[in-house]
Amino acid sequence: MSKLPSPLEKPLLDERIAALRAQGIHSVLATFTDLLGVPKGKLVPLSSLAGAVETGAGFSGPSIAGTGLPRMGARSEYMGRVRPESLRPLPFMPGVAHAVCDGFAGGEPLDTCPRQVLQRQVVRLKSRGWTLWVGIEPEFFLLQRDARGRWQVADADDRLAKPSYDLSAIGRNFGFLDAMRQTLDALGFELQQIDHEDASGQYEINYRHDDALAAADRYQLFKLATQAVAQQHGLVFSTMPKPLAHAPGSGLHFHLSLTDEKGHAVMADAAGTLGLSETGRQFAAGLLHHADALAALCAPTVNSYKRLAASASASGTTWSPVWKAVGDNNRTCLVRTVAGRLEWRLPDPSCNVYAALAATLAAGLAGIDQALPMPAPCEDDLYERHARGAALPGRLPRDLHAALDALEGDAALREAVGEAFCVQFLQIKRAEWDAWSQQVGDWEMDRYAHAG
Repeated sequence: MSKLPSPLEKPLLDERIAALRAQGIHSVLATFTDLLGVPKGKLVPLSSLAGAVETGAGFSGPSIAGTGLPRMGARSEYMGRVRPESLRPLPFMPGVAHAVCDGFAGGEPLDTCPRQVLQRQVVRLKSRGWTLWVGIEPEFFLLQRDARGRWQVADADDRLAKPSYDLSAIGRNFGFLDAMRQTLDALGFELQQIDHEDASGQYEINYRHDDALAAADRYQLFKLATQAVAQQHGLVFSTMPKPLAHAPGSGLHFHLSLTDEKGHAVMADAAGTLGLSETGRQFAAGLLHHADALAALCAPTVNSYKRLAASASASGTTWSPVWKAVGDNNRTCLVRTVAGRLEWRLPDPSCNVYAALAATLAAGLAGIDQALPMPAPCEDDLYERHARGAALPGRLPRDLHAALDALEGDAALREAVGEAFCVQFLQIKRAEWDAWSQQVGDWEMDRYAHAG
């Protein structure tokens, strides 16, 4: 296994601890991400931080979704080793600093730890002298429960037929949005913009891109921060891909670009097709070639496939990337090219961002290594083509079950991502599909209860 970055030298760690103490920090929230993409962790006194860096904060391995760890023995303990460079005070938890952890078991990197899964792909890139830069676009809903316990959009007045960029909703929810601005600024996010999206109660917050691992870490911190700020305002921050049946869902688009050791763009070529170099076109071809299997990791819930459907929208617009195509600034395609980079439109906010990025990178590298040809660019609106009944590119899996089958059948992608992780993922997600399949909902009762 490739060597991972070593912890901070002790003198430097001592300096960092002293600086945190001077800021009034008494505890560290040591966090990791489970297989389902949920941030988990525990509070560690600042006085114990050195041990959490060197050995790790201890957790019961079997209690964490997807570790595959036993209930006894040395490998039953999940050790979350704090990455000191990730330490930063949390504005919504006075006296507490946040830290990102890598998962270890038995003194070795844990192959089912999502962050370690991504790190292995980053090591592969570094061996080529490349860096993957990722801009993540978080979309989310603000929800509440009504008096009867039913979920609804938190802002009852957010009812426009075409709610994109609605200023009235921004004004009504300015307290939450400005608290988000202050929180993200304090956490060093380099905020770029905040807007109301195309569904009632839906928002998008954009911030600066970063290298792949840092971008994934930052998105997990974004979720933690947004959840905390929403709770302070009596709201529920929801990463559910499609909570409203007749409105667009939430995506988590990845803007992808590669640079070499000198900082030169690897995927861009102004003279190339779609502004891409041959390497860029091969990367895009890898994404499309493995798209069905990638769907399982990038759109990993039953609800994800309500978003990935060619359905009508109350606003008259939907951006769902249903078809496996690439096009120049074409939001109806799965891969959109813009300014010499790729926008990968498949992921949604229910994904485990480390696993989704790792699989995306693995698929792109497979496209490069196999010199896969990129399909001809799509030059029209695929939804209009669909409405006309015209021929369309292949479409993504229609449900989670089909996506899981695709992942199970894609041995090359599973091997690249990590067989141990994929085994755990498939086991948990097949159980989720089975549980959903056994439910009887209102739609079924209304349609079939009185059937003759």
